[in-house]
Amino acid sequence: MARARSVYRCTECGHEHPKWAGRCESCAAWNAVAEEPVVVRAAVKSGRHALAGGRAAPAAAPSRLREIATSPLERWRTGLPEFDFVLGGGIVPGSMILIGGEPGIGKSTLLLQAAARLETAGRTVLYASGEESPDQIRLRADRLAEDAGAVHVLGETRLEAILGAAAAVTADVVVIDSIQTVYTDTLESAPGNVGQVRECSGQLMRFAKESGTAVVVVGHVTKGGGIAGPKTLEHIVDTVLYFEGEVALDYRLLRTTKNRFGSVDELGVFSMTENGLVAVPNPSAVFLAARADGISGSAVTALMEGTRPVLVEVQALAAKSGYGTPQRVATGIDPKRLAVLLAVLERRAETSFAALDVFVQVTAGVRLTEPGADLAVAAALISSLYNRPAPADVIFLGEIGLGGEIRPSGAIERRIAEAARLGFRRVFGSSRSSSQIAGVSIVGVDHVEQLVRTLAA
Repeated sequence: MARARSVYRCTECGHEHPKWAGRCESCAAWNAVAEEPVVVRAAVKSGRHALAGGRAAPAAAPSRLREIATSPLERWRTGLPEFDFVLGGGIVPGSMILIGGEPGIGKSTLLLQAAARLETAGRTVLYASGEESPDQIRLRADRLAEDAGAVHVLGETRLEAILGAAAAVTADVVVIDSIQTVYTDTLESAPGNVGQVRECSGQLMRFAKESGTAVVVVGHVTKGGGIAGPKTLEHIVDTVLYFEGEVALDYRLLRTTKNRFGSVDELGVFSMTENGLVAVPNPSAVFLAARADGISGSAVTALMEGTRPVLVEVQALAAKSGYGTPQRVATGIDPKRLAVLLAVLERRAETSFAALDVFVQVTAGVRLTEPGADLAVAAALISSLYNRPAPADVIFLGEIGLGGEIRPSGAIERRIAEAARLGFRRVFGSSRSSSQIAGVSIVGVDHVEQLVRTLAA
């Protein structure tokens, strides 16, 4: 016999509440508590969960680490260089990968291209979709440059049927699009429910570890940009990827936020074409291709995306406000960080943005998340304020403190080497920074007042 009851569980941290609440008492997240039906079944006296004589069945004996045999880590290359780079060199057998992104960004296209190339390399791939029928997948495949005809497709949302099909075709890789459409018979709740997502992902992880099959799942994202469902979903999987970019732009950014088999914060760049996604091997050159010299409000900086330095342009515009309250619009940068930099420039460098609308954006859809880009944002603002273009052969590297001091950035050698490769000859940054790169000189700037005097001259 089975009896149904409901629990209220936080979708962010998984904490269970006795009744609905607007705010989770564990992680303080608002509107994250959702009702979840639970079926309590009678204990079964068979299988590994059976009790013998009132005692639990014996568990597996632990082993010492030195007694465990090691083997070289094998990876399956997808044939998409940027995808393999972000994964750390390819797909690890028996791993589980989660990829999230906005609707229409290209997640399904990327995975279908990777599936086609894996089949070409001799790997069997099952593409299970709960959002598209096999006919729709075929129409999308016909537009790709790759030949995806050998990929096994399945229009199914029941997890048990998907796992059965994977075993029937002896799949090396299983792609599930998406985890929010899949349900398991062991729960009575609807697909996409917190319990269904957690249970299905747990069963998929066990299937991957026991069979050696790599599992790739697509996850929907919320309004805040995070992957929908319980936060435990991201804890369960081995690798978490985010596919970013503006739908109106041609470039897509694939970013790693978790990777048990490689570096995190790696960045892969793709260009969306009518024949699918094309890897961009030189992102810096692409991001700066449309930059025009001699225009105020522009500054270039070098970001460290994992192990890869990437040059991006920061643009700023300071204009007289036509309304009572000046606007502060930031694209690609945290608005709170922009507010801090404006306050430092006004208080420490005696500049005035109080009566001006300020607009700051980072080109190509890139987001500035590291403090080493502060100096470039400040340089773009000062350049626009005084209508003085920054030198064309200069990049700006440094963090700005609340006192107006400029601190050096990390991995300075790799950043400067990438800048030198693209023709930049000077670096504005802290005088404590040093470089051994031939042909590149560092111009010491230790305070924002110094930066203002240099750029406004």
